[in-house]
Parts: sequence; C-alpha cells; structure tokens
Amino acid sequence: MNKLNGYFYANTLKASIPDNEDSSAIITKPRVRTVFISDIHLGTPGCQAQALLEFLRAYPSEQLYLVGDIIDGWQLRQGWYWPQAHNDVIQKLLRRVRKGCKVVYVPGNHDEFARQFLGHSFGGIEVVEEVIYQTVDGRKFWIIHGDYFDGVVQCAKWLAYVGDNLYELTLKLNRYLNSLRARLGMPYWSLSRYLKHKVKTAVSYVTSFEQAVATEARRRGLDGVICGHIHHPEIRDINGITYCNDGDWVESLSALIEHFDGRIELVHWPQCQLELENQSSTSVDDTLVIPDNMPATAKVKEKDEVLA
Repeated sequence: MNKLNGYFYANTLKASIPDNEDSSAIITKPRVRTVFISDIHLGTPGCQAQALLEFLRAYPSEQLYLVGDIIDGWQLRQGWYWPQAHNDVIQKLLRRVRKGCKVVYVPGNHDEFARQFLGHSFGGIEVVEEVIYQTVDGRKFWIIHGDYFDGVVQCAKWLAYVGDNLYELTLKLNRYLNSLRARLGMPYWSLSRYLKHKVKTAVSYVTSFEQAVATEARRRGLDGVICGHIHHPEIRDINGITYCNDGDWVESLSALIEHFDGRIELVHWPQCQLELENQSSTSVDDTLVIPDNMPATAKVKEKDEVLA
C-alpha cells in the first residue's frame, strides 16, 4: 500500500511540472459539458487503457468525474502491473486539469487507499467521497461509486476478494477470445458481461443494487444518481429517480456524458468509435469532387492532396 501511495503522490506532483506535450495537449473546444467514467482498473491486464485514451481524445469536456475504481489497489497488492498505457492515462487526466477541465475523483473500493486523501487536491484533481451534481437543466444527481450499497463488500470482504480473482480469470479468457475474434475480423464482445446477463443470481444482484441506490437518492430529495461499481452501464427510471451507471473500462467500455442542453447520454465506445470513423470517411469522400474534364494524372494528384 505504501508503494501505491508513493505512486499516487509522484504522478500528481508531475501535474505542476510543464512537459513536452503531444498534439493532444492543444487546447480543444469542449465537445460535451461533462464526462463521467469509472471502474478503469488501472494496474490490471484487463484494463482497456488504449480504448479509454481514444475516448478521452474524442470527448474533450468542461468537467470530468472519476467515479471510483480508477486504480485497482486489490490487484496491485498481489503483483505490480503497470504498462506505459496506464501511465499515459494518468498523464492524460493531469493534462486535462492543466487545460482548464475540472476533474473530480470519487474513490471506490478498489482504490480505497485514496479515501485517506478526501478533501485534498492533487495536481488540481479534487478528491471527495461524494458529490451533488447539477445539470444544465437544473436536475440534481448524487455521484457515488456505489460500493457502500454492496453487501458482499461491506459484510464479507474476503468473499469480495475471491470474487475479484475469479472475475480477473474471466477477463483473461475474454482477452484471448477477443484476440481470436479480432484476427477473424469480428467486433469486440464481452464474455463476462454475457455471463452476468445469463446467470440469474447476477441479474438479481444488479437489480437489488440499482433499487437500493435509487431509494437512497429519493430519500435525499434528489432527481437521480450517477454511479459505477457493478460494471453494468445503464440509464433508466426507477420510481421517478433517474438511475445512471457509467459502466467500466474492462468489459463494457462505456461512459456517461452530459450535453450542453442537459441531456445525459450513455456512450458505448466500440460502437461510437465505429460511427465516428464512418462519419470521418464519409466527410473525406464528400470532399473528393473532381471535375470530369480534368486529366487523369491531375485527378490522382488532387485526390492524394485531399487525403493527406
């Protein structure tokens, strides 16, 4: 745990030291008002860090909320795993702060070591236990990770550790499976997510969690809740409360965004990325308007210049 704390301090300290930033550091007009992400699980092989970096580049925002389990202290205690891509994610978050984005960090159970820093700010990232967030249209949402509503985590932590290791095994199988699917030209597919939807007890657990969180949000007189923890992205109405779960970045690859008109949308990055790529290719094709009477050699030259 001391190693985790040292790493936390070392990386946040770099935020105040200018570096030679890449082209992604160029100030970009925010595409959305706020981005909510959780359950990144940096420090584990299952973390889809590269996909997250691509998502963050595609969605610059005025505010960014990290809703827990950003770093997986449980797995790092068993063995240190920290590739360059995970370091890039930390640096990307710190660069967001330097570029004027408000970044708020709500620790979860896997990064519970960060809860000892509640009320502090590291590299401009505020560390808080929970937040009341107000959308543009005036709705108030309770932002929490959600582990306090997990009976296994709170009452039988040893069982949570066992379950976490079994989950990591499933994710390992998932990586091999998707490596094969990629070679066959097939899209990403989550084995663990499929199993959770098929196992009746898992479905019951998810439903109970959602009901409990929504009930507490109603008791507090709020309009909705934004959380993570269960790796089950969803937006739905539960007895008048807008329940929002931003999913995760190990299997679902999802996030919540608030648009400038107050709409909250659930983004599934693999599908969204394909749509953005299709839009990009279409816009390039639309620019290739070449007169019919132009010589063939000139047509080839003009097309190359446009694509460049």
